[in-house]
Amino acid sequence: MAINPIDAAQAFNKAAQLGSSAGLDARSTPAPKSSFVDLVKEVAENSVEAGKTAELATASAVAGEADLTDVVTAVSNAEIALQTVVTVRDRVVAAYQEILRMPI
Repeated sequence: MAINPIDAAQAFNKAAQLGSSAGLDARSTPAPKSSFVDLVKEVAENSVEAGKTAELATASAVAGEADLTDVVTAVSNAEIALQTVVTVRDRVVAAYQEILRMPI
């Protein structure tokens, strides 16, 4: 399945615009427009933060200060975030390779 990254970027921008314009108060100031780059940056920062939280929870468990359930939850959240980032990266690389194979 070929993925067109330009279509994906346009879809994310359109979704961001729809989400920011659906406020309850029409007099509120409009939110600044976000871009695909901002979205990717935010996801990357969230995944790094989840990893740090998991590391802190694991260190607390080793020291005997944390509940095992909290550690497992933090590690699971970090694992899911990492799997999501890897999947998106793989899709972007596949789309880039598809673009490279296109005839000029």
